[in-house]
Formats: sequence, structure tokens, C-alpha cells
Amino acid sequence: MPETTVAEVLAELAALEDPKVRAVNEKHGDDHGVNLTELRALAKKLKTRQELARELWETADTAARLLALLICRPKAFERAELDVLLREARTPKVHDWLVNYVVKKSPHAEELRLAWSADADPVIASAGWALTTDRVAKKPEGLDLAGLLDVIEAELKDAPDRLQWAMNHCLAQIGIEHAEHRARAIDIGERLEVLKDYPTPPNCTSPFAPVWITEMVRRQREK
Repeated sequence: MPETTVAEVLAELAALEDPKVRAVNEKHGDDHGVNLTELRALAKKLKTRQELARELWETADTAARLLALLICRPKAFERAELDVLLREARTPKVHDWLVNYVVKKSPHAEELRLAWSADADPVIASAGWALTTDRVAKKPEGLDLAGLLDVIEAELKDAPDRLQWAMNHCLAQIGIEHAEHRARAIDIGERLEVLKDYPTPPNCTSPFAPVWITEMVRRQREK
């Protein structure tokens, strides 16, 4: 699709619209009705198209923005541009894909992690914590893990939903990956009881940190 226009892509997305998919997504705050498998297939057909990605983002359409995140070139964005994109990404799926598919691959990820973690907007701060969780798992050198646990212990219980979820993930990741901090991470989780009663489908791991940590460590030991 060498000369595909935004209008043509929007028409394709409109053709993929499924009211049932939209109804399910809207329960999670996502205003689009495109099956994600079909969205990924369209992205594969388009291949990497940075300028088209920018144009699709500017439409402010959620499905178009998700597609943009799949066909963009993550390292082509400047730091300030990524900051603007995050502040424009107000639906959960666009926010998550931006952080996971684009920002994590950017040379500006660490600068943004530090800036976003301290942001007054809890949704922005949640992105900073998501990047911190990624570092806890993949590149913990230089992180003050005990200090992170101090912050989590003090702020997790009363954090707004999106931020609480991100901080809780970080708590679990510290406990899973770092045995020297495991007992404290579990203790914090048990005392705060955040997400203790979260409804968890069969065969899925509870997001309650003590259960999550214990289960993932058990799996690691069985490998």
C-alpha cells in the first residue's frame, strides 16, 4: 500500500467496526470497535509508515491512534513529542500501547520515566511507573529498589486507579525479580490489601501482590 492516504485507512477501519467489540471495549474506557487481531493485520499490510502514523494520530480517533502506534518508528520521536502524545492519549489502550510499543523503545525512555513518575497528573505518573516496572525487570542497575518500596508503601493505598495499578505492578515486579526485597514486598501487599478482592478469572493470576509474587516465583523455580 505505497500511497495509502489517511482517508483510505479510516475507511478500512470503519469497515472493521464491530458494535459488539465496541460494547466490550467501552466497559474498559476504550471508544473503538475494531478487533485487535484485524487491526494488527492491517498494520502488517501497511508496514512502518512514520508520516502516515503521525497523520493517523492527529485524527484523534482511537482505532486510528492504535494503528498509528503499530506502524510508527519509535526512535523517530523526540522527547517533547512523546510527552505531548502521552498527554493526548486519554483512553487506556492507547496509553498502554504508547508506553509499551513506543516509549520503551525510545532513547528518551529514562528521561521520560523520571519526569512522568513525578507528574501531578496520576495518569501521566502511571506511565512513569510502568517504565520503572520495566527497568525493575530488565535493567535494575542504578534503581533504588528500597526507596521505590518506601514510596509504594506510603502512596499505593490511596493512589487513583490507573496509578495504583501501575504502582502495584511495580511492587509485584520487585518481589518477583529481587529475592532480597521479596519478604518486604509481600508484607507491604498484605498490609495494604490493594486489589486483594479483585475478580480474577479461572487460570489467571490475581493482581494482589502477595499472590502474584508467590505464584510467579513458583513458576520460575519449576522451569
